[in-house]
Amino acid sequence: FLSNLSFLDLLYHQQCPQLMVHCLSKRPSISLGRCLAQMYISRFLGITECLLLAVMAYDRWVAICKPLRYSLVMSNRVCLQLAAMSWSGSFLLCLSDFLAKQPRFCGSNIINHFACELQSMLKLACSDTRSNQIVMISTSVLVLLVPFSFILVAYVHIIVAVLRIHSTQGRTKAFSTCASHITVVALFYGAAIFVYLRPQSKSSADQDKYISLLYGAVTPVLNPLIYSLRNKDVKEALRKLAGEKMNC
Repeated sequence: FLSNLSFLDLLYHQQCPQLMVHCLSKRPSISLGRCLAQMYISRFLGITECLLLAVMAYDRWVAICKPLRYSLVMSNRVCLQLAAMSWSGSFLLCLSDFLAKQPRFCGSNIINHFACELQSMLKLACSDTRSNQIVMISTSVLVLLVPFSFILVAYVHIIVAVLRIHSTQGRTKAFSTCASHITVVALFYGAAIFVYLRPQSKSSADQDKYISLLYGAVTPVLNPLIYSLRNKDVKEALRKLAGEKMNC
């Protein structure tokens, strides 16, 4: 699961060079075809991460609530199947965008965003976008609220199981195994839900584009750091590095 998450973050970063070019250009521009490709690829990666984080919550639930059966329940085959379901499920959900009537662009071509993002693109359409809005909201509910609700239920069971542990050391160890996942879920889902599942207005466009950077650029950068800090070797290396700087 961490390998899949790292690969997702790597793919997310592929659009960063294009964003830097746009930020450094006086009149940044992009063709409609490239813009649509960027939009659909980003949407596919975002949905995949939503589903993958839910799968990782199930993995943590099994590890803490069913520790003696973990190796049996979460076998290599099951892990591969769950990861494959995240990617294939995202692909199928992205196909729903093609079922809606494609918007027609004939007016302003200035996107009030750092990248080609679905909501910003729909605001430029001069045709009726009600079907696109319905599909977007339906997809957002499926990939945000449903997995997020599943994650919350999983962690309620995890907290109950941890509180039954008598030793303080055991509780601390159990919570530490979930700390990284909880942090990533809070950053990613918090920003995505705020952008996609609240009433839209023209005044919210500037706010949305900055918040979208949190799950589109900042979170993929932080994920390796968040998960690496749980590694004992990384912690020891940081302690040595800090000690060397203090000695200097």
